[in-house]
Amino acid sequence: MTQRLLITGASSGIGRALALAYAKDGASLFLLGRDAARLEAAAEACRAAGAAEVEARVADVRDRAAMARLVEAAHAARPLDILVANAGVATGLSPGQVLETPDAVRAMMAINVNGVFNTVEPAIPAMCGRGGGQIAIVGSMAGVRSLPYSPAYCAAKASVHMWADCLRGRLAPHGVKVSLIVPGFVETPMSARTKSWQPGAISDARAAEIIKRGLDRRRPVIAFPGYMYVAMRFFSLLPPALVDGVMRRFHVEVPESLERGEGT
Repeated sequence: MTQRLLITGASSGIGRALALAYAKDGASLFLLGRDAARLEAAAEACRAAGAAEVEARVADVRDRAAMARLVEAAHAARPLDILVANAGVATGLSPGQVLETPDAVRAMMAINVNGVFNTVEPAIPAMCGRGGGQIAIVGSMAGVRSLPYSPAYCAAKASVHMWADCLRGRLAPHGVKVSLIVPGFVETPMSARTKSWQPGAISDARAAEIIKRGLDRRRPVIAFPGYMYVAMRFFSLLPPALVDGVMRRFHVEVPESLERGEGT
């Protein structure tokens, strides 16, 4: 049976690669993104790859009312099998900085936290009503153990990690599966802006393969590379001062997000 997916942040990076991976299986895709030209290019690539159907809509995940209309309309046209809350941006600190720009922090939070809520919440009643469906939330290794060079981003990802864990337990009796995706370094336009050692970095296409396999198996947590996930979990058990001291030895520059404004 043809799967039906809604993916946010589908115009580039992991979102685009995941859409292409499912297109090759003949899936029906509802793609959301903010850049109209890149989004349409991604949609055309999915059609060429063999997608059964592709609908692309320009959308800002910060707009709660607009996202509710889009998600509900997509589900009404044909029930969603998988909803992927992927859209996100990064912000952080460069050496010498001690405080992130407040406007950049709030804009990033509006996308990475509120945007996830705005994407997922409208799908929950419909999925629970039919007793099926899968929600996938894209987190990050940065949500497993804090990093001193990206405080707000870590906070945002930790927030959605916890929310995904809560939803998984709450929605399971209603037949709805929840998968938390925890990627390490993936070669995307966003990660290319960060200047740091990136151990275990993989292409977005390879990341999409891993994510798709995990979603197909309905795994509750899809973390990769595995050794990094285990290491980050282990670091969270060690004395904080010890880990913080080691982390500060690395030269890392995380560019400030260009986003401003909280949306609606």
